[in-house]
Amino acid sequence: MSATPRHGPTVPATALLGAADWRRSSRSTGANNCVETARPAAASVAGRLAVRDSKDPAGPALLFGPSAWEEFIGSLR
Repeated sequence: MSATPRHGPTVPATALLGAADWRRSSRSTGANNCVETARPAAASVAGRLAVRDSKDPAGPALLFGPSAWEEFIGSLR
């Protein structure tokens, strides 16, 4: 796992999150122009929410802790 100053930790989605149950919005079209979220089962990232680009499922995923996720969602409202 690596950290960048602006974006926080990223991990290859397949490394720790391959078995995760990825979900996308029911309003999403089939064009893969959305993000997907999952609650990872791996102990090293338990309690966090993973977010990835649906166009690149094997690419990096952002990991949010509970408070960071709530803050992010709150900023969208």
